[in-house]
Order: sequence, then C-alpha cells, then structure tokens
Amino acid sequence: MAVITNPKCVIIIDPELPLGLIANTAAVLSLSLGRKAPHVVGPPVVDASGVVHEGITGVPIPVLKSQRDALRGLSTQARESGLYVVGFTRAAQTSRRYDEYEVKMSAVSSEEQCYLGLALYGESKSVSRLTGNLGLLR
Repeated sequence: MAVITNPKCVIIIDPELPLGLIANTAAVLSLSLGRKAPHVVGPPVVDASGVVHEGITGVPIPVLKSQRDALRGLSTQARESGLYVVGFTRAAQTSRRYDEYEVKMSAVSSEEQCYLGLALYGESKSVSRLTGNLGLLR
C-alpha cells in the first residue's frame, strides 16, 4: 500500500439490510481493513487504574449508506482511483466457512458480484470525491 499522508476511511453499507447484517457487515469490513492497514489502529492506552486498553482507530470511520445496485460501481471506481477496497458480498454473507466463500467467489465475475458493503481507505480527497454525496447510515 502506498504511503498515505492524509488518510480517510469510510464504510458504506446497503441500508436495506436487517440490523444484524448491517452490524456484521461493518465488523467484517473493519477487521479486513485493519489487517491490511494496521497503522490505523493506535497503541494501547492505560487508564487511571493502570488497566491497559487496546488501541482503537486513530482515523474516523463514518458509516455511510448506498443502495446495493450502486455498490459494485463504487467499488470499481474506488479501485480505479487507487484506493484500498474491501468488499463484503452476498457470497461472503451466505458462507459458513472460508473455503465455501472461496468457491462461491471464484464462480462469480467481478461484474456480477452482489456487494452488501464496502470499506474504502486512501487519501482523503480521493475517498471524499467518491463518497461525498452519500448520507450517513442511521
């Protein structure tokens, strides 16, 4: 991943998903982003009692909404803009094991993937250019 001087991260989720799937989608996207960009998580902190608390994200992560049919195009645009993209697809949501997910993903082209959510990470201007018109998921 290239050096990012002014980082921005957003998560974009289909607002029509049930609440539990929205939460699961956000969790999976966050974990996958953290694996690729571990520097977004700050170091552990110690409270006044001396208890150590693991670091949390040092970059705000707004959770935005976009209709499912727009997510695939947004994923393509983000990749073409050089952003780091994590996609959560219907194949991921319906798989119980990782090997099942691998098989499902290998059977469907990028143009046919059904995205339920995305995480985008990169230079703030590039992320904002693609997501500035999206509302917050509430």
